[in-house]
Amino acid sequence: MGFVFGLVVGLVVGLGIIVGFVRSENARSKLRSELATTIAAFARMTVEDSKKILPAEFYPSWVVFSRRQKLTWLNHHLEKLWPYVNEAASELIKSSVEPVLEQYRPFILSSLKFSKFTLGTVAPQFTGVSIIEDGGSGVTMELEMQWDANSSIILAIKTRLGVALPVQVKNIGFTGVFRLIFRPLVDEFPGFAAVSYSLREKKKLDFTLKVVGGDISTIPGLSDSIEATIHDAIEDSITWPVRKIVPILPGDYSELELKPVGTLEVKLVQAKGLTNKDLIGKSDPYAVLFVRPLPEKTKKSKTINNDLNPIWNEHFEFIVEDESTQHLVVRIYDDEGIQSSELIGCAQVRLCELEPGKVKDVWLKLVKDLDVQRDTKYRGQVQLELLYCPFGMENVFTNPFAPNFSMTSLEKVLTNGEKALKSGANGTEAIELEKDASQKRREVIIRGVLSVTVILAENLPASDLMGKADPYVVLTMKKSETRNKTRVVNDCLNPIWNQTFDFVVEDGLHDMLIAEVWDHDTFGKDYMGRCILTLTRVILEGEYRDCFELDGAKSGKLKLHLKWMPQPIYRDT
Repeated sequence: MGFVFGLVVGLVVGLGIIVGFVRSENARSKLRSELATTIAAFARMTVEDSKKILPAEFYPSWVVFSRRQKLTWLNHHLEKLWPYVNEAASELIKSSVEPVLEQYRPFILSSLKFSKFTLGTVAPQFTGVSIIEDGGSGVTMELEMQWDANSSIILAIKTRLGVALPVQVKNIGFTGVFRLIFRPLVDEFPGFAAVSYSLREKKKLDFTLKVVGGDISTIPGLSDSIEATIHDAIEDSITWPVRKIVPILPGDYSELELKPVGTLEVKLVQAKGLTNKDLIGKSDPYAVLFVRPLPEKTKKSKTINNDLNPIWNEHFEFIVEDESTQHLVVRIYDDEGIQSSELIGCAQVRLCELEPGKVKDVWLKLVKDLDVQRDTKYRGQVQLELLYCPFGMENVFTNPFAPNFSMTSLEKVLTNGEKALKSGANGTEAIELEKDASQKRREVIIRGVLSVTVILAENLPASDLMGKADPYVVLTMKKSETRNKTRVVNDCLNPIWNQTFDFVVEDGLHDMLIAEVWDHDTFGKDYMGRCILTLTRVILEGEYRDCFELDGAKSGKLKLHLKWMPQPIYRDT
């Protein structure tokens, strides 16, 4: 009996194991089939399909969707043609670059020319190509290039002391994107009338300098000066938006040349939370701003000593040549006196993100390098006010920084009278009038009355032991140091004041309103936070109401209403 029972149990268990194994294998087979189907679907996906499934903001910074196509065939043919290209292009590049080098020649040199220039035997490698849509008026092609050259380039330099040195430029490594523009399109062979070429993006440019038969370090500062000259020459001669035009068919192609398209008005307001670079005391920050990194087009602010939260409130103007691709770059440095300044951080703004004629107030987070995306260290923030003014749109909106802003009728008549006088004067008188006009530059001063209503504050941090505060607001005009303060609201973290104060402002474009919130105590006062406002927006809009975050506070907002009543005057400077 026991044998029969054991046999039955064994058969049941065995059948159960077999059925379970079969089911498991079927499930695994189904799972592998579904996985294979999913992988096959992913393999058929395009870049656009992946963007629909997961938006671009959710991808890590190292994921890049490239639109560039491979150019193996072009590299293969270029290697064969390179000896002829080298011979033809070397002399052309030498003759076109030498005048630019002379233009940016350092003061310590009396002469800077090429004594030898060949591109070498190693051809550049084109790693990708893309076509840019531009509305049908032409065809724009971008070629990505890498080049580890063995060029033979020798500079014949002569110092002001009369010392002649042959300096070799070697170990050239370059990565960048060249842009070719075929415009205008015509119905004649080859289909386009001219070609424009430019260095669209300079990703990397490395080289070393060596004195032939000597050591370049024997002359202090010579190597750095020559390197800076070479970089400036490349930036000014071929880097976008600068472009070189090669006519294919006869015609006038002046419209293809580089031309200013507008002005960018920048107000450097302040920075906060800057990294301290000094071992003793605090950093001495100053800012460098540019759209094109050339010495004569770079602006520098004043230095604020021993301050990690500097307030500059300085205004700069830049010429814009291509608002669709250019950036405004801001670099914050720590002034080290006679030593070289140390970079605290940098930031940039795309000009295409600015709405023409509208002031944009931005806070930019500083990073170590604009090309490095994965920089998580906090280096501080910088505040800018930006106003882009395209040429030809002066009647559409008002630029408060323009010299004829808010001119009175009498001043307009006088100005037109001067122009008429110039047009009616003879040649000698016109020249004299032009000289007088050039010596006197009229600068607008926006004078008026600023009316500030302190409405309320929200969610202020507790300052008392009982979890409350006794807040009041102090309003200060930075240039005149005129002050007013509200009444104290006791035991409240969401006070309501509704008090209005008027300030006579002598120079609205260069003054600032500082609103500080304090906690009133019997034996003193505690600082709670502040907000700093320029007057550009209220001058443009006339009046506005807004809430402002309190800097230096864990929480809290201040609601203000600002109104401007202008009284413009002019002075000669």
